[in-house]
Parts: sequence; structure tokens; C-alpha cells
Amino acid sequence: MRCPRCQRILDRMIFYQTEINYCPICLGMWFEENELRWAKDEKDRDLRWLDIDLWKEREKFKILPGQNLCPSCRLPLYEVNYGDSNIKVDVCNICHGIWLDRGEFKKIIQYLKEKGEFEILHHFMKNLAQEFWEIFAGPESLKDEILDFLAVLKLFSYKFLAQHKIVREIISTLPK
Repeated sequence: MRCPRCQRILDRMIFYQTEINYCPICLGMWFEENELRWAKDEKDRDLRWLDIDLWKEREKFKILPGQNLCPSCRLPLYEVNYGDSNIKVDVCNICHGIWLDRGEFKKIIQYLKEKGEFEILHHFMKNLAQEFWEIFAGPESLKDEILDFLAVLKLFSYKFLAQHKIVREIISTLPK
């Protein structure tokens, strides 16, 4: 496989317990289908419930200028915003691979942390119901969906107790 930016042959590495391809020149990373989610989940377990479906709104795909080709399929990559962020990632519509330029993984994690905090505080019941439904409907394995559901519950309890000092003090005085 070749780097879509500098055409160097990609090397392999373990990135947050996920084997990916990367370019030793430009430090871009190639994630095959699901590998970005796996690396994100390993990087921050509190974000495991928050997944962005990059292929949901195909009308937002823009073909990249130049000849940036998918390292796997050798077809043109598309540029798409990562969720509702301003982070532009390159995706392959055929193999569902994702190319991240240097530093974009860190930006994605920061974006997801901010989005996750907002979602937990402002849309807790909606997200909890969605994660509960996904236990039965997928798209991930049953174990992963249960872990996602528990992560939402845990995050809410932390946020709730951090915001409500009186409740935290009452709970701390209860007998163990």
C-alpha cells in the first residue's frame, strides 16, 4: 500500500492495540474498516459509546483535488467532515478505510470528548435509550454494546455528582 500524500510505501504499527498502516514520511495513518473505532475505544474507554458514522450522509462527500488514491483500492478518496466537526478526513467509499493526516487522531479524540460531555449532560436519556436499543439491534457485538451502555451510565453518574455537590455529600455520608 502507498501513502495517498507522498506515495511512500506504508509501514505497519500497533496504534492503541490496533494494527494500522502509517507513512514514516508524513506520519499519516490508514485505518481499515472499524480500526479507527477500535483505536479510539482503546485510547479513551469513556468514548466507546460515541461513534461517528462517516458514511451516513454520502451527499457531503467531496472528491479530493489531485490524485489522492485509497491505499487499498487505488480509487479516489473522498473528503468528509468528521461528524459535525471541522476536522476533514479522507475516506474510501469502497473499502470504508479512513486516512488521517498527522495530528488528526488527536483532534478527533478532543472533539469526541467535548461532544460526549455535551451529549451526556444535555441528551442523557436519548443517548441512554439509543445505547440500550443497540444492545439488541447492534451494529457492534452484544458485549461491545453492553459496554457502551454501561459507559454512558458511568459518565452520567460522574457528571451528575460533579455538578451537584449536595447530592455528592449526602451519598458520601451514607453507611457503606
